[in-house]
Amino acid sequence: MALIYPPQCLACGEAVAGGEGVVSLCPACWPDAAFAGASCCGSCGVPLPAGLDGEDGLICDDCLGQPRPWAQARAALVYAGTGKKLVLALKHADRPDLAPALGAWLARAAGPLVTPETVVVPVPLHLRRLMRRKYNQAELLAGHVAKAHGLTLAPRLLRRVRHTEGQDHRGVLDRVANVAGALAVDAARAAPLARRPVLLVDDVMASGATMAEAAGALAAAGLGPIHVAVLARAVKDA
Repeated sequence: MALIYPPQCLACGEAVAGGEGVVSLCPACWPDAAFAGASCCGSCGVPLPAGLDGEDGLICDDCLGQPRPWAQARAALVYAGTGKKLVLALKHADRPDLAPALGAWLARAAGPLVTPETVVVPVPLHLRRLMRRKYNQAELLAGHVAKAHGLTLAPRLLRRVRHTEGQDHRGVLDRVANVAGALAVDAARAAPLARRPVLLVDDVMASGATMAEAAGALAAAGLGPIHVAVLARAVKDA
């Protein structure tokens, strides 16, 4: 099969070395992929200088000034270069085939945040956007994370009860206002999961406004602690 379908770079489609089933990046795309790594803010997952580890309680300046309504967060990639290209392909270019590989990267990044009791919850899309895109990229990623760790997946626990415009090119306050009241928990599905820890999954986190709205809704429904895992973390000046 490798002769008919040779291994290809996830980002650009160029052939890569390896046997059947290899999932990788080519030599041109690899240097432009910034993996977040373990040296990160324990609260939001933003990369910190090498040698500083979020597990030791280090927090970035933004989180010191604005505490997050969740316990910890991790990201697989920085939202720049190849990382941004992969996220946009998964999200807007009809590439759900990327989800297994990207979900595996996210599962590794999220490893320190999960326990056997953790429930994996994707950030939902509004029905209008779901019908246009045909799939929810956060749900695809969450499914692979849950499978990798043997965890419960709850894809319908959170609902979008109000359509929102995209968050791109908005300031922090506008982002918060845009998603205020847009997410709700299905009470019937939440009841059996009360007090279970949650891993909240999305593709990208920038200001954290959407994740904060989701985390608040989950906590109010009696779930928690809440942890956050995103495929890519937007970084200032990245």
